[in-house]
Amino acid sequence: MRKSLLFFISLIIVLAVGHAKAAEPIDSSIWDNFNLGGYSSAGVNVHPGGKADGAVNEISLIVSWENSSRFRFFTELELERPLSFNDDHTVVGKNFYFDLERLYVDYNLSEKANLRAGRFLNPTGRWNLLHAAPLVWTSSRPLATSRLFPLFSNGLMFYGAVPLTGNALEYSVFAEVLKDQDNDKGEIPFEDTKGVRLNLSGKVNWGISLMEFSEKIPSNVKFHMVGLDFLVKHEDWEFSGEAFQRYSNKDNDGGNGVYLQGIAPLGNRWFAVARVESFKHPVEGSSERWLLGTAWRMTPSRILKIEYVAGDEERAESPKGLLASFAILF
Repeated sequence: MRKSLLFFISLIIVLAVGHAKAAEPIDSSIWDNFNLGGYSSAGVNVHPGGKADGAVNEISLIVSWENSSRFRFFTELELERPLSFNDDHTVVGKNFYFDLERLYVDYNLSEKANLRAGRFLNPTGRWNLLHAAPLVWTSSRPLATSRLFPLFSNGLMFYGAVPLTGNALEYSVFAEVLKDQDNDKGEIPFEDTKGVRLNLSGKVNWGISLMEFSEKIPSNVKFHMVGLDFLVKHEDWEFSGEAFQRYSNKDNDGGNGVYLQGIAPLGNRWFAVARVESFKHPVEGSSERWLLGTAWRMTPSRILKIEYVAGDEERAESPKGLLASFAILF
C-alpha cells in the first residue's frame, strides 16, 4: 500500500475525531465508541487423486468507530494463511502475509447520501461485498467474482438509498484515487478503476454493476464491464446468481463469467448447496465447475461446510475435490 494512502486516511481520521469531540459532551470518552470483532476460518481439501492439504485460511481483525456524529470509521486487517499443511509437512508462517482489506471513513451527508474515503470493497455484484467465510455458503469462491474485476479501490465512493415504489433503490458511485504500491499474492494488477452499482431491493433483489478499469495482461488493456445479479429468498430457500461480461478497447474478447447457486433447507440447521459456474479470461483461459455440498449453520456466527467440486482442470484459486471448512464470527 502506498504511504500516501495511509497519510490520506490518517488525515481524514484526525478530522473525524476532531469533529466528534466537538459534538460530544465533555464527559464522554472518544474511546467508548470503538468496537472490536472479526472472523476466522480453517479448512482442508482432498484433491482428485487423494493428495490433501489444509490451512487456517485467515484471521481477520475488524475495528470500527461511530457515535452520534456524522462520521464513522472502519478497518479490517487480515492475516492470510498463518498455518498450512500438506501430505509432507506442516508449515507455520511460511506462506502467510498481511492484507489491509479495508480502511475507510464514512461521512453522512443526509438520510439518502453518504461519502466514503479510503480503501473499500468495490460494490460489484453480491459476493464481493459478502465474501467473508462465515457469511457465504461454500468454501470455494466462483472465479467470476474474483478474477474478472478489481476487488478493492483506494479512493472515494458516494452511496445511499432512496425509496422507490415500495422498495429501496440502493446506489454506489466510486472511483480509484490512489494506486496500490504492491499487489497481494495471486492478485491481478488493475488500475484506473471507476464504477456504478444500482440495487433494487424487494421480493427479488436485482442489481446491475458498470465498471471501467485497466488490466496488465501483460500490456495495459482498458476494459468496460457490465454485471447483473439477483437474489431470491423464501423462508429458508435461497436462489442467487451473478453474470459479468467484459469489453476490451482492443476489440479482443474481454472475458466473461457466470454462476447460479441454490440453497435448500434439510432441517436442524442443515442446508443443501448446489452451484454451477463458467469463467473465461483472455489470458487465464476458461473454466467450468459444478458443486454439490451441505452446510450446517450451527449459530448465526458459526458454519460448517462440506462440498465436492468437479469440472475441468484444477487451478490454485479454484480447487477441486472434497472441501471442508469451519468459519466463525467473533
